[in-house]
Amino acid sequence: MRVAVIGAGIIGITTAWELALDGHDVTVFERRSAAAEESSFANAGVVAPGYVTPWAAPGMPGKVLGHLFSRHAPVKLGLPLSAREIAWIWKWWRACKLETYLANRARLQRLAFYSRERLHALTAERQLVYDGSLGYMVLLRAEADAKLVEPGLQVLREAGVGFRQIDSDEARKIEPALNPDTPLLGAIHLPEDEVANCRQFALLLKAEAQRLGVKFEFNTTVAHIERAQAASLFIAGETAPRRFDALVMCAGLASASLLRPLGLKIPLAAVYGYSISAPLREPLNAPRSALMDERYKVAISRLGNRVRVAGSAEIGGAPSKKRATSIQTLYKVLQDWFPGAAHTAHSGASVQEWKGARPMLPDGPPVIGASGIPGLWLNLGHGSSGWALSCGSARAVADLVAGKTPDIDMDGLGVTRLLG
Repeated sequence: MRVAVIGAGIIGITTAWELALDGHDVTVFERRSAAAEESSFANAGVVAPGYVTPWAAPGMPGKVLGHLFSRHAPVKLGLPLSAREIAWIWKWWRACKLETYLANRARLQRLAFYSRERLHALTAERQLVYDGSLGYMVLLRAEADAKLVEPGLQVLREAGVGFRQIDSDEARKIEPALNPDTPLLGAIHLPEDEVANCRQFALLLKAEAQRLGVKFEFNTTVAHIERAQAASLFIAGETAPRRFDALVMCAGLASASLLRPLGLKIPLAAVYGYSISAPLREPLNAPRSALMDERYKVAISRLGNRVRVAGSAEIGGAPSKKRATSIQTLYKVLQDWFPGAAHTAHSGASVQEWKGARPMLPDGPPVIGASGIPGLWLNLGHGSSGWALSCGSARAVADLVAGKTPDIDMDGLGVTRLLG
């Protein structure tokens, strides 16, 4: 079949690869000038399936309200909120019920573990080499942090995730560069989880996809999808439609506006995240792998010769406007744990400060599969877990397009969860 993929982020590229692997003639349309320029550009890079859980969880609204006006709050609101954002928050609040959370958590973790298997298989089969390292550690500053993380440990146990609760001395043996002057009660160590550079992987897989014949059209904006034939699309500036046998929507936040005229009202919202990436100053003072500061919900990752610090969840606001306090929190957490590890002085272009939109659905899991409109397929709404879910989502949607049964249970991942 001739298949069009809209979007060349990590979701679009993995989808294009899997479709081409099945023998389809694939064309990818991307409004940016290169691949992985938006949500996939500078994320934390953590691949930890056991920690992939819905943001909509029991008690979460209270936690968000409790932190809202703190300077280093992990969640912030960009006021004024639009009507769509307010509606999204209402749906998110309703999804925080225990029964809904448990069902969505199971769906997410099922997909996350499957995706990690596919990521490892792809990496080995294609001999892809990208920055990354094994191991993930959650840092607990005090007893209050240990109490907050306890419910999450039960989730890990139920999922069969290997982890160890360790004291500060053992944590410092695993990560010897941890600042001895910053109080540390202990940590949760997950030796089988990892950190890897999402954008590097995306660019490598793009090259592999091109070798299979995938065509990428950059600087190409899809204006709208033809109502009468959903596998046909109009490119901005063109008068005639481009016709395909199937179309897969992987355009992140832009997906909602493209689908709305077709009668598909997907409740996607931008939940912005921040990161800073800086070159190493002294490798011995830097992390060996990936860590998460539980109190501030900030990840610190070693990616080759750079350190990346990522965190924050900001609802509302403009994508071009960076909140100074959110950036300051990242620098604070890096300084707390690894002072002197990276060149963070603003001299030249050594430090990259980034703000990116995570296309998030209110209840957590993405939407993968048939749209209900012939010829139109969906692979969107992965939120902050796009990297961790990408390879499995792509394989599943490729199987569905081919009329095959995916190797993963797709219950609750279809569009009827949101529209039915």
